[in-house]
Amino acid sequence: MAVFGIAFGAIAAQKGLTLFEATLMSAVVFAGASQFVAAEMWTEPMTAAMVVTLGLVTATVNLRFVLMSAALQPWLGGLPPWQTYPALSLMTDPGWLMTTRYRAEGGADAAVFLGSACALWLVWIASTVPGHLLGTFVTEPKRFGIDLVMPCFFIVMLVPLWRGRRKAIPWLVSGVLALVAGEFIPGWWFIITGAVAGSITAGILDGRA
Repeated sequence: MAVFGIAFGAIAAQKGLTLFEATLMSAVVFAGASQFVAAEMWTEPMTAAMVVTLGLVTATVNLRFVLMSAALQPWLGGLPPWQTYPALSLMTDPGWLMTTRYRAEGGADAAVFLGSACALWLVWIASTVPGHLLGTFVTEPKRFGIDLVMPCFFIVMLVPLWRGRRKAIPWLVSGVLALVAGEFIPGWWFIITGAVAGSITAGILDGRA
Protein backbone atom coordinates (compact mmCIF):
# COMPACT_ATOMS: atom_id res chain seq x y z
CA MET A 1 0.00 0.00 0.00
CA ALA A 2 2.87 2.37 0.81
CA VAL A 3 4.62 1.62 -2.50
CA PHE A 4 1.33 2.22 -4.30
CA GLY A 5 0.91 5.56 -2.51
CA ILE A 6 4.45 6.61 -3.35
CA ALA A 7 3.84 5.80 -7.01
CA PHE A 8 0.68 7.91 -7.03
CA GLY A 9 2.49 10.83 -5.45
CA ALA A 10 5.18 10.64 -8.11
CA ILE A 11 2.64 10.53 -10.95
CA ALA A 12 0.70 13.43 -9.43
CA ALA A 13 3.86 15.53 -9.28
CA GLN A 14 4.60 14.74 -12.92
CA LYS A 15 1.10 15.90 -13.89
CA GLY A 16 1.58 19.25 -12.15
CA LEU A 17 -0.45 18.71 -8.98
CA THR A 18 0.99 20.47 -5.95
CA LEU A 19 1.94 18.55 -2.83
CA PHE A 20 -1.15 19.92 -1.08
CA GLU A 21 -3.45 18.93 -3.96
CA ALA A 22 -2.04 15.40 -4.20
CA THR A 23 -2.21 14.85 -0.44
CA LEU A 24 -5.72 16.29 -0.26
CA MET A 25 -6.84 13.95 -3.05
CA SER A 26 -5.41 10.97 -1.18
CA ALA A 27 -7.16 12.02 2.02
CA VAL A 28 -10.56 12.80 0.50
CA VAL A 29 -10.81 10.39 -2.43
CA PHE A 30 -8.79 7.45 -1.05
CA ALA A 31 -9.15 5.31 -4.17
CA GLY A 32 -5.79 4.27 -5.54
CA ALA A 33 -6.79 3.03 -9.00
CA SER A 34 -9.14 5.95 -9.60
CA GLN A 35 -6.53 8.44 -8.44
CA PHE A 36 -4.00 6.94 -10.85
CA VAL A 37 -6.48 7.17 -13.71
CA ALA A 38 -7.46 10.73 -12.77
CA ALA A 39 -3.82 11.80 -12.61
CA GLU A 40 -3.09 10.22 -15.98
CA MET A 41 -6.10 11.96 -17.55
CA TRP A 42 -5.43 15.31 -15.90
CA THR A 43 -5.10 18.19 -18.34
CA GLU A 44 -4.76 21.93 -18.02
CA PRO A 45 -7.12 23.61 -18.56
CA MET A 46 -9.75 21.02 -17.58
CA THR A 47 -12.63 21.19 -20.06
CA ALA A 48 -16.24 20.18 -19.34
CA ALA A 49 -15.93 17.23 -21.71
CA MET A 50 -12.84 16.00 -19.89
CA VAL A 51 -14.58 16.32 -16.51
CA VAL A 52 -17.45 14.14 -17.79
CA THR A 53 -15.02 11.62 -19.27
CA LEU A 54 -12.98 11.51 -16.08
CA GLY A 55 -16.13 10.97 -14.02
CA LEU A 56 -17.34 8.16 -16.28
CA VAL A 57 -14.01 6.34 -16.32
CA THR A 58 -13.37 6.61 -12.57
CA ALA A 59 -16.95 5.54 -11.83
CA THR A 60 -16.38 2.44 -13.99
CA VAL A 61 -13.14 1.70 -12.15
CA ASN A 62 -14.92 2.00 -8.79
CA LEU A 63 -17.95 -0.11 -9.68
CA ARG A 64 -16.21 -3.12 -8.14
CA PHE A 65 -16.86 -1.61 -4.71
CA VAL A 66 -20.60 -2.10 -5.20
CA LEU A 67 -20.11 -5.87 -5.36
CA MET A 68 -17.48 -5.85 -2.63
CA SER A 69 -19.83 -3.95 -0.31
CA ALA A 70 -22.65 -6.37 -1.10
CA ALA A 71 -20.39 -9.28 -0.16
CA LEU A 72 -20.07 -7.80 3.34
CA GLN A 73 -23.83 -7.48 3.85
CA PRO A 74 -24.24 -10.80 5.73
CA TRP A 75 -21.62 -9.59 8.20
CA LEU A 76 -22.33 -5.88 8.51
CA GLY A 77 -26.01 -5.85 7.55
CA GLY A 78 -27.18 -6.08 11.15
CA LEU A 79 -25.29 -2.97 12.24
CA PRO A 80 -26.84 0.53 12.20
CA PRO A 81 -26.02 2.70 9.17
CA TRP A 82 -24.02 5.19 11.23
CA GLN A 83 -21.53 2.39 11.91
CA THR A 84 -21.40 0.72 8.51
CA TYR A 85 -21.34 3.62 6.04
CA PRO A 86 -18.29 5.43 7.48
CA ALA A 87 -16.37 2.16 7.32
CA LEU A 88 -17.56 1.39 3.79
CA SER A 89 -16.45 4.84 2.62
CA LEU A 90 -12.88 3.83 3.52
CA MET A 91 -13.03 0.41 1.89
CA THR A 92 -10.13 -0.59 -0.35
CA ASP A 93 -9.15 -3.78 -2.13
CA PRO A 94 -6.53 -4.88 0.44
CA GLY A 95 -8.80 -3.88 3.33
CA TRP A 96 -11.65 -5.92 1.87
CA LEU A 97 -9.39 -8.93 1.36
CA MET A 98 -8.01 -8.77 4.89
CA THR A 99 -11.43 -8.51 6.52
CA THR A 100 -13.07 -11.20 4.37
CA ARG A 101 -10.22 -13.56 5.22
CA TYR A 102 -10.61 -12.65 8.89
CA ARG A 103 -14.34 -13.38 8.63
CA ALA A 104 -13.74 -16.69 6.81
CA GLU A 105 -11.43 -17.79 9.64
CA GLY A 106 -14.19 -17.27 12.18
CA GLY A 107 -13.70 -13.63 13.17
CA ALA A 108 -16.82 -11.71 14.16
CA ASP A 109 -15.61 -8.30 15.39
CA ALA A 110 -16.75 -5.73 12.81
CA ALA A 111 -14.36 -3.18 14.33
CA VAL A 112 -11.56 -5.03 12.52
CA PHE A 113 -13.01 -3.76 9.24
CA LEU A 114 -12.99 -0.11 10.32
CA GLY A 115 -9.62 -0.40 12.09
CA SER A 116 -7.83 -1.87 9.06
CA ALA A 117 -9.48 0.71 6.79
CA CYS A 118 -8.26 3.60 8.97
CA ALA A 119 -4.74 2.16 9.11
CA LEU A 120 -4.57 1.81 5.32
CA TRP A 121 -6.00 5.33 4.89
CA LEU A 122 -3.25 6.84 7.04
CA VAL A 123 -0.55 4.85 5.22
CA TRP A 124 -1.95 6.00 1.88
CA ILE A 125 -1.91 9.67 2.85
CA ALA A 126 1.55 9.50 4.42
CA SER A 127 3.13 7.68 1.46
CA THR A 128 1.77 10.22 -1.03
CA VAL A 129 4.11 12.89 0.41
CA PRO A 130 7.49 11.19 -0.25
CA GLY A 131 6.13 10.02 -3.59
CA HIS A 132 5.35 13.59 -4.62
CA LEU A 133 8.77 14.79 -3.48
CA LEU A 134 10.36 11.96 -5.46
CA GLY A 135 8.27 12.78 -8.52
CA THR A 136 9.59 16.32 -8.67
CA PHE A 137 13.08 14.91 -9.36
CA VAL A 138 12.15 11.95 -11.58
CA THR A 139 11.66 13.23 -15.10
CA GLU A 140 10.88 9.83 -16.65
CA PRO A 141 8.68 7.69 -14.33
CA LYS A 142 8.50 4.85 -16.88
CA ARG A 143 12.26 4.50 -16.78
CA PHE A 144 12.02 3.44 -13.13
CA GLY A 145 8.90 1.31 -13.60
CA ILE A 146 6.65 3.61 -11.57
CA ASP A 147 3.91 3.18 -14.16
CA LEU A 148 3.92 -0.58 -13.49
CA VAL A 149 3.14 -0.28 -9.78
CA MET A 150 -0.65 -0.26 -10.21
CA PRO A 151 -0.87 -3.34 -12.50
CA CYS A 152 1.59 -5.22 -10.28
CA PHE A 153 -0.47 -4.25 -7.23
CA PHE A 154 -3.66 -5.68 -8.70
CA ILE A 155 -1.94 -8.81 -9.99
CA VAL A 156 -0.79 -9.53 -6.44
CA MET A 157 -4.32 -8.82 -5.21
CA LEU A 158 -5.72 -11.46 -7.56
CA VAL A 159 -3.70 -14.26 -5.95
CA PRO A 160 -5.90 -14.63 -2.82
CA LEU A 161 -8.99 -14.47 -5.06
CA TRP A 162 -7.98 -17.48 -7.15
CA ARG A 163 -10.88 -19.95 -7.24
CA GLY A 164 -9.81 -22.21 -10.11
CA ARG A 165 -9.47 -21.90 -13.86
CA ARG A 166 -13.17 -21.47 -14.60
CA LYS A 167 -13.46 -18.46 -12.30
CA ALA A 168 -10.39 -16.94 -13.99
CA ILE A 169 -12.02 -16.86 -17.43
CA PRO A 170 -13.70 -13.44 -16.87
CA TRP A 171 -10.32 -12.02 -15.79
CA LEU A 172 -8.75 -13.32 -19.00
CA VAL A 173 -11.55 -12.03 -21.23
CA SER A 174 -11.49 -8.63 -19.53
CA GLY A 175 -7.71 -8.29 -19.85
CA VAL A 176 -7.53 -9.39 -23.48
CA LEU A 177 -10.36 -7.16 -24.69
CA ALA A 178 -9.00 -4.20 -22.71
CA LEU A 179 -5.63 -4.64 -24.43
CA VAL A 180 -7.29 -4.89 -27.86
CA ALA A 181 -9.43 -1.81 -27.20
CA GLY A 182 -6.41 0.12 -25.97
CA GLU A 183 -4.59 -0.71 -29.18
CA PHE A 184 -7.32 0.28 -31.62
CA ILE A 185 -9.64 2.71 -29.80
CA PRO A 186 -8.26 6.08 -28.69
CA GLY A 187 -8.91 7.44 -25.25
CA TRP A 188 -9.85 5.50 -22.12
CA TRP A 189 -12.49 3.21 -23.57
CA PHE A 190 -10.28 0.19 -22.87
CA ILE A 191 -11.17 0.44 -19.17
CA ILE A 192 -14.91 0.40 -19.84
CA THR A 193 -14.51 -2.32 -22.49
CA GLY A 194 -12.59 -4.59 -20.14
CA ALA A 195 -14.99 -4.02 -17.23
CA VAL A 196 -18.13 -4.68 -19.29
CA ALA A 197 -16.66 -7.71 -21.06
CA GLY A 198 -15.49 -9.28 -17.81
CA SER A 199 -18.84 -8.65 -16.10
CA ILE A 200 -20.85 -10.13 -18.97
CA THR A 201 -18.59 -13.18 -19.12
CA ALA A 202 -18.89 -13.74 -15.38
CA GLY A 203 -22.67 -13.43 -15.58
CA ILE A 204 -22.87 -15.96 -18.41
CA LEU A 205 -20.66 -18.45 -16.58
CA ASP A 206 -22.62 -18.09 -13.32
CA GLY A 207 -25.86 -18.56 -15.22
CA ARG A 208 -24.61 -21.90 -16.50
CA ALA A 209 -23.42 -23.07 -13.09
